[in-house]
Amino acid sequence: MSTKVRSAAPRHARTVSYGRVRGVYLPRLADAAASSMATYGIPLLVLSTTNSSSLTGAAFMLAWAPRLCTFSLAGMAVDRFGPARVFRLAASARALVGGLAVPALAMADDRTASSLVMLLAACAGCLTQFSFIAAESVGAMASRDAGDGAHRVQSVLLGIDQAAALVGPAAGGLLLQWGGSSGMLLVISAMSLLSAAIAPGSRQSPPQPPEATGPAARGWRTGWSTLRALPTLAWLVTGLALSNLALGLLEAATPVIVVQELGQSSASVGLVWSCAAVASLLAVATSRVAIDRWGLTRVGRCAALVAIVPCFLIAHADSYPAYLILAALFLAGDSVLAVVLRTLRSHLIPAEVFGSTLSVTVLILLVPYPLAGVLMAVVEPGAIRTVITICAALQCLGLLCAFTLGTRPRPRHGKHRR
Repeated sequence: MSTKVRSAAPRHARTVSYGRVRGVYLPRLADAAASSMATYGIPLLVLSTTNSSSLTGAAFMLAWAPRLCTFSLAGMAVDRFGPARVFRLAASARALVGGLAVPALAMADDRTASSLVMLLAACAGCLTQFSFIAAESVGAMASRDAGDGAHRVQSVLLGIDQAAALVGPAAGGLLLQWGGSSGMLLVISAMSLLSAAIAPGSRQSPPQPPEATGPAARGWRTGWSTLRALPTLAWLVTGLALSNLALGLLEAATPVIVVQELGQSSASVGLVWSCAAVASLLAVATSRVAIDRWGLTRVGRCAALVAIVPCFLIAHADSYPAYLILAALFLAGDSVLAVVLRTLRSHLIPAEVFGSTLSVTVLILLVPYPLAGVLMAVVEPGAIRTVITICAALQCLGLLCAFTLGTRPRPRHGKHRR
């Protein structure tokens, strides 16, 4: 299995790609920045409003649970109404929710404010899922238009997402510290409104009728059966799901650990994730060369080790610099594992059932995030580091199985291994 792309994009493909910068890249950048600030900034807002680690964990859960519930709804909406329309509506709705939350929080008392920020977390998570699915669909359309230059379009889109992950957490933390909740929410609303305003018009063919797509239950059954028939992919998805449980708990617990235990500011929380995004960006940039030289399995095992060790050590970090470095290493290893997953997924899943199988794998990988929020909500603050250690042990077990049981020679799928 080779991951090299040797063909250069023709001139017309480059023209299509560059000509769609305003139509695809800029809306994706604005939406990704708004989503990143909402994902990392709203838990900080909950902590600053309620001063409760349990409610912070509950807000994290509420931000992720709607994504699981609306995953299939977002896909069906995109198929029925078109990705451009769904993208504009979701971004506009997020701008409206954020704008209405500003005066509502200003006039609310402490108890009402707590309820409002929890509701805000749920609404932001739901709308972010719709805009994400729609943006991914628009990006896929641009890739098809680019022909042989599709990989160039996808590399730009991946760079946009990583840049947003780099800037969003730090921007959210700084805005919350210096501008308060109003400043952060107004910026999120402005970025959402901008992405809706510059989103491309609908150019796709008329959507297929529901009968042409088949029942949703049939798609789920197809995805499950396909995933079970690909043990290499199934073990890796299982290992990464357990790794996401540790990552989700770390994301939910970081505001509490950094602010309350290590005595840092909310801006320092954003700096943790910004440094982690830099490490992830560098890791992804070097992973292609490493995979070409040493193979997918060897690079995956090294990445798993890089993710496992910091996850164990971070539970015992007693200083802010150590916590920041370990979090960055963890995210770097996790990002390379994501590259391994995407590569295996593209090579192993048959094209005719790719969509249904992709939906199942994404659902499995997202389920741990609301579970991490539940753990944060029910665990006492003093026991958070112990729970992180337990999740690190589960992550170690899952990735160990993925790169031992999942890489055993199998005659039927042996041609797919590196």
